[in-house]
Amino acid sequence: MLDRLGLRLRILLFFALLAGGAVLAVAAGLAVAGRHGELPPEAVQGALVAGFAILGLVVWVWFLFDHNVARAIDTLAAAIRARAHAGIERDLAAEAKAARYLGDLAPAAEAVTRSLIETRSALAESVARETTRLAAEKSRLETLLADVPVAVLLCSAEHQLAFYNGQAVDILGGGTAPGLDRNLLDYLREGPIRHAYDRLAGAGDPDAASDLLCATVTGARLLAGRMRVLRRREEGVAPGYVLTLRDVTADIAAHTSRDALLSEVFDRVRRPAANLQTVIGVLSELEGAEDAPDLSAAMRAEIEALTLAITELGARYDAIQSDWRPLVNTRSGDLLDGLKGRFQADGLGLETESLDLILQVDGFEIVAFWAWLAGKIAAEGLARAFRIVIEEEDGPGAVMRLCWQGEPLSVGRLDGWLPGAMGRDTGELTARAVLQTHGTEAWPEAGEGCNAVVMPIRSVRRAGRRPPPLSRKVVYDFDLLSKARNAAVADRRLEDLTLVVFDTETTGLSPSSDAVVQIAAVRLVNGKRVESEVFDTLVDPGRPIPPSSTDVHGITDSMVVGAPDIAEAGRRFHKFAEGAVLVAHNAPFDMEFLRRQEGAIGKVFDHPILDTVLLSAVVYGQLEQHSLDALTARLGITIPEEARHTAIGDTIATADAFLKLVPMLKARGLTTFGQVVAEVRKHGRLLKDLNG
Repeated sequence: MLDRLGLRLRILLFFALLAGGAVLAVAAGLAVAGRHGELPPEAVQGALVAGFAILGLVVWVWFLFDHNVARAIDTLAAAIRARAHAGIERDLAAEAKAARYLGDLAPAAEAVTRSLIETRSALAESVARETTRLAAEKSRLETLLADVPVAVLLCSAEHQLAFYNGQAVDILGGGTAPGLDRNLLDYLREGPIRHAYDRLAGAGDPDAASDLLCATVTGARLLAGRMRVLRRREEGVAPGYVLTLRDVTADIAAHTSRDALLSEVFDRVRRPAANLQTVIGVLSELEGAEDAPDLSAAMRAEIEALTLAITELGARYDAIQSDWRPLVNTRSGDLLDGLKGRFQADGLGLETESLDLILQVDGFEIVAFWAWLAGKIAAEGLARAFRIVIEEEDGPGAVMRLCWQGEPLSVGRLDGWLPGAMGRDTGELTARAVLQTHGTEAWPEAGEGCNAVVMPIRSVRRAGRRPPPLSRKVVYDFDLLSKARNAAVADRRLEDLTLVVFDTETTGLSPSSDAVVQIAAVRLVNGKRVESEVFDTLVDPGRPIPPSSTDVHGITDSMVVGAPDIAEAGRRFHKFAEGAVLVAHNAPFDMEFLRRQEGAIGKVFDHPILDTVLLSAVVYGQLEQHSLDALTARLGITIPEEARHTAIGDTIATADAFLKLVPMLKARGLTTFGQVVAEVRKHGRLLKDLNG
């Protein structure tokens, strides 16, 4: 039982026992002396003085021993553990000075830790050299996977995400990272996913794949996917799967509109055609009869109706051509460079002129069209040297002009060319089809000494400053595929927990009268911080921010204008922290602000909670300073001055401190969440543990 007590408590008990024994010895002496007669009052008073003197001496010696020996040993031990388990490389000079009365123990500990640090540094350098090539290949692979034009997801058998790329962020999260170790079924309707997985897992064929069609949980997007189950890695663990997804919402809408138009074509053409057939049949039967009725008006009416229907439907078909055919943004310089190469290959000369524009076109078809047209003009002997100009027009459009010196091209000749195929390289594609795809036309223009063919381009914009690139980094942790999930939170190891470390900034220190102005959080998955999964938002407190608070966190009234209120920000944070253990420094303060707003937020913050103040007390003892600054200083963590007292800066510092405290807790035999909670409750004098 004594081995469960701390060193300082055991020493206190030792000195208490020593003091008690000394007092009992004095009392026993008095008792023995009293058997031979009544003791004089002076003897009793002397015994009492001796007893109190012994107690005072023992307490004084205990205080010196506790301060210079026991506390120094605890401090030295905590420092050694920090360097052994948390990777701290700072020397033990301060701790050795505090342990100066321990003889050679402090210098010996300093020598051991210095040797450990040197060995670890040498090993790290060796490993770094050996893994440089692998890291480069890993980076190339990540880049390739990041640019795959479909969403790629890797999930465990329980549908927990272990890998996702940038396209998955767009499809699942709408620009917000979905999150490692989150359940895929939080984003997609579960029926098609479960059915496909059960079908493939039951087949037992790792090469089998299943196509599926599923929708997001909101129903806003329809996705076409393909699933393949991975080979079983460990016995007793169901295999995970790879899922690729493509957003087909726009494709289906375009095809639906085309199908609807086609059905309307048949419906509107069928009736006049049938009526015409009836009229023609009646005319043939009555041919030659003297009293035959005049059906020419009826025939004219049906022909006019048929002509009108065909004209209107044809115009509508031309209008939607560009809707179902995907056109991409193409820089004018790239398009003209491709044209130069094509003209040069055909033995034709070409000069180009254009502003730096972005055109929404099918670049291949546009290059093929102008090269084909120049070839036809050259074959007619009109010209062999050309000039292409792209000019902006009023509005969102522009025009392309193919110009040449020589004889003009007639409208009839151009119209006669358009229905023909453009050549072997383009298959059956016609020039007319290219114009229909882009919703445009082409016509010749004659000028003084310069003739041209003009084609309008509908969607064009000036090329401005390149917008910040979207993050396409892939995020993964393949260990999640074999991670056990059946244990209750209390029985799970700390490194197996999914944690959300968070911090708030407020208008003041009173949860009853002040409000939150900023919430920030990061996610820790499988013992690592996921850098791309960050929550950081300003919050409109609905009241002025006192200047004294602004001096601390730097947030002013103007900065929170337009920011979400606590109801919206709280819901978003609750979603970010869903299914995770919350971690904070001085958690009761932050949690009180959130729990007072649960009614407005519409969510309950009943998450399991870990507090780095209490964890610090477990590792370093209650008598040490446990502020965030003191804890990060002991752990060798530097908080940039500009980030101190900002929610995101303090959150990242708390997360890094927690990750360094975990191996130190494990070294003390505290490996599971339940064991840690039981230990921190012994330090309730500092803070209340919130795991009720």
